[in-house]
Amino acid sequence: MAKSNKQLTKGNDLHARAIDLIPGGNSLLSKRREMFAPNQWPAYFEHAKGIEIIDLDGNKYRDFSHFSVGTNTLGYGNQAVNDAVYKCIKKGNLSTLNAPEEVYLAEKLVKMHPWSSMAKFARSGGEINSMAVRIARSYTGKSKIAFCGYHGWHDWYLSANIDNKKNLDSQLMSGLSPVGVPKELANTAIPFQEGDLNRLEEILSGGDVAAVKMEVMRSEAPSKKYLSKIRKLADKFDALLIFDECTSGFRETFGGLHLKYNIDPDLAVLGKTLGNGYAITTVLGTQKVMSASQNSFISSTFFTERIGYVAALATLNEMEKLKSWKIISQKGAAFKKKLLSISKKYKLELDISGMDALVCYNFKKIDALAAKTFISQEMLKEGFLAGNLFYPSVAHSKEDMKDFFVSMEKIFKKLAQIVKNKEDISNHLNGPSCHATFQRLN
Repeated sequence: MAKSNKQLTKGNDLHARAIDLIPGGNSLLSKRREMFAPNQWPAYFEHAKGIEIIDLDGNKYRDFSHFSVGTNTLGYGNQAVNDAVYKCIKKGNLSTLNAPEEVYLAEKLVKMHPWSSMAKFARSGGEINSMAVRIARSYTGKSKIAFCGYHGWHDWYLSANIDNKKNLDSQLMSGLSPVGVPKELANTAIPFQEGDLNRLEEILSGGDVAAVKMEVMRSEAPSKKYLSKIRKLADKFDALLIFDECTSGFRETFGGLHLKYNIDPDLAVLGKTLGNGYAITTVLGTQKVMSASQNSFISSTFFTERIGYVAALATLNEMEKLKSWKIISQKGAAFKKKLLSISKKYKLELDISGMDALVCYNFKKIDALAAKTFISQEMLKEGFLAGNLFYPSVAHSKEDMKDFFVSMEKIFKKLAQIVKNKEDISNHLNGPSCHATFQRLN
């Protein structure tokens, strides 16, 4: 890998055009270059295979970042999945009739989750979460949703910020504006903090709550006792329990993380890595609850697109064959151990969180955003995409990990010297610090 500054001529030119054509420059906040190293991060890719990404200017990088926000646990361009998709394309992707793979996938997922008996499909995390909320409201006849965690961009979720613009700040991402969300939705989505069972019971006792919606895990592993109490509270107040496992599903278990805890929800949402980069998401549920969706109009042409079903079936087959969730958990655990080792060596305090298969780390006692930007900036020169998240894949080899930490240790050493000299880290950046939250781009 080249270790000089990269030329980003084509990428920068295209990005400048994008800013004028696409609000925000692209369609996903997490992929904005401003979230890593503004004006330095490569905005576009030409090719991706394994863990290697080639940008528009021909620069090669190994991806030790969020790996397309956790969609590819089998690595980019997995051959078995791609082969299945190629065959699908040759036979035809959409027609007036339905794809049989929709049924095969539903059967597979229900078998993997014995508490469930039916499935519906979509193509993105936000829409499948909204579908789950619609189903819960249809079944219960109630309006309110008590929630914890991040669940997408749709009106039902952002409405939590109508009366208090900071309601969502501690649910993963701050600064989310409810502009464009009908003010009449105020107080229909009510947040509670992870672990705060008293607040949850207070919300539920207020009445008209259709569901408790939550991520099984984000930063810290929950206890079975905690999840069990939430299950009991939902039952006590005749509310459904919805587990959003768009992120956690297939990372630590083969399916939803809730299977590990043996706590059955009424609905569970899975996505992200289900299709290893191809668009497919699902909501699973009991027959009694899911049948209520037939009373509500939930329908979209591209919900029936064949590629997603085919990709998911091939992905599940590869995951099961490789035991991918075990492999990526082992790689993530090794990553955490080595990261902690070099941070202690150079006296750079880190807060390391997340499951082993989804590592998050943040610097303490120094300018965290500037330090993160410095890491991204310097690791780009070493041929790596890096930030403060690491989503391991089965394609990350021992040699890749070794190379990564050789480079990372050099950069930690530089950063430690800057801190020791009491210098402003920002003075060592080749541009502004990265963004931490949603910010409007002008």
